[in-house]
Amino acid sequence: MDDATFRDTRETVIQVRNLQNRFGDHVVHENLDLDVHRGEILGVVGGSGSGKSVLLRSIMGLMRPSGGEVKLLGQRLDRLSGDTRTLLVMRCGVLFQQGALFTSLTVLQNVALPLIEHSGLTRDAAARLAEVKLALVGLPMHAANLYPSELSGGMIKRAALARALALDPDILFLDEPTAGLDPIGAAAFDQLLLTLRNAFGLTVFLVTHDLDTLYATCDRVAVISNKKILINDRLDIVAETNDEWIQDYFHGPRGGNARVPHKISEDKG
Repeated sequence: MDDATFRDTRETVIQVRNLQNRFGDHVVHENLDLDVHRGEILGVVGGSGSGKSVLLRSIMGLMRPSGGEVKLLGQRLDRLSGDTRTLLVMRCGVLFQQGALFTSLTVLQNVALPLIEHSGLTRDAAARLAEVKLALVGLPMHAANLYPSELSGGMIKRAALARALALDPDILFLDEPTAGLDPIGAAAFDQLLLTLRNAFGLTVFLVTHDLDTLYATCDRVAVISNKKILINDRLDIVAETNDEWIQDYFHGPRGGNARVPHKISEDKG
């Protein structure tokens, strides 16, 4: 049988080759390669200080790598400027670990802001569309007029997700989206993520340490180890990889609990 028969035909929307990130003498990434396919939820894990968030920021163009090549939706951000770069970045939504909502704006104003700045909508039109986004992520309408300081942790995550979805992105970047949530809130967020991915065909780049989220939502998992991607595959394959950190992570006490089948896992894909 021809080798082409086995060729992966899935569209690659994020391609990283030979990525290098250094801060002074400290090397975070060295010759790191990674592919992310359209429509998948990719979980990125690794030990503390392995550079998970640095990788996310490098891909999004929020920081310039020390070396290597990053292609986002087929284009290199470092070779774009002006309106072309802005239009490409607008096709991505990001949820930072602490939400990063503007504290002086209400929830509705936070979500409407990118619509006003980038879509040319009037304030009234942006506010109406922002209400739709808030409903999409399951926030009650009374929350629209609250300030971030008045929200629970789970509501902050949902408000930040609504803002990330404001411009109808192709790719969602999520940095520890369930950190700080109680188990019920985290499970509800996992369900929401699956629902949104399945409904809108989103590609999700998910940095997390939450084993429950990995098992409940991810199509593949990439492990950062020794400054590179050690493996990027289905979770069952990753969990059996002969590596000390992987074995400790996936087969420790918390890993055993996370491997219990998740009810919402039926909604994947």
